[in-house]
Amino acid sequence: MYTSAEKDAPGGASGGGIAARARGLTKAYGSGETAVLALDSVDVDIARGRFTAVMGPSGSGKSTLMHCLAGLDTVSAGQVWLGDTEITGLKDRELTRLRRDRIGFMFQSFNLIPTLNAAENITLPMDIAGAKPDRQWLDQVIDTLGLRGRLTHRPAQLSGGQQQRVACARALASRPELIFADEPTGNLDSRAGLEVLGFLRSAVDDLGQTVVMVTHDPGAAAHSDLVLFLADGRIVDRMERPTAEAVLERMKAFDVVRGRLGDDAPAQDDALAQED
Repeated sequence: MYTSAEKDAPGGASGGGIAARARGLTKAYGSGETAVLALDSVDVDIARGRFTAVMGPSGSGKSTLMHCLAGLDTVSAGQVWLGDTEITGLKDRELTRLRRDRIGFMFQSFNLIPTLNAAENITLPMDIAGAKPDRQWLDQVIDTLGLRGRLTHRPAQLSGGQQQRVACARALASRPELIFADEPTGNLDSRAGLEVLGFLRSAVDDLGQTVVMVTHDPGAAAHSDLVLFLADGRIVDRMERPTAEAVLERMKAFDVVRGRLGDDAPAQDDALAQED
């Protein structure tokens, strides 16, 4: 399915099925002389059944990449597929249905409904769609995440780590093809963050899910199978079986390069940081 060149490219898959892919993915904000290129002709494959982390300096385009792959943002050029479905050509209603039925989301802010208890928050997307959860799968997710004793609690009665576990269960509940996690540990203390990362790791290893996580934390990235590094809207490197130390050293290299750019970089960074 893939040529050796595609496999060896910074964003290429190393084998197995492909959960999502993009070719020539370009995203620009604004127009004319004020246009900012957030993504610059990105080619990337997201391998099925693996945990992929996306990292890069502020303004590198990492969150924009996730939003375009998930169908949360439109593209300026290029194509994106979820499985065999090209999503860049879908109408709004079709795209909404695809996100609801085939993609799970986790965000830094949890996005739980305060008037619903944990169980109701977990099944909310399926309830809206009029779908019945697979009870055996849902029980497995709840037990894996250690939420059995918290199902009747509302978000205000839960710690930050527990709220993010509920958000994780909600993302997993419909057994989606792909889970996108945008800085899922950003609002958590170190202990709760490690718990959530462990659960995402278990979702891949024990439940067979596919996870893509945007993060700035080398320690979080170390839980993944593969790290993709972005700089200036392009995938410039990849690291299999990452360690926190190796990721940190790679990120330091970005700082050195950017330090040599002088005073021209900050203006672009400020514009991109609003989107990233």
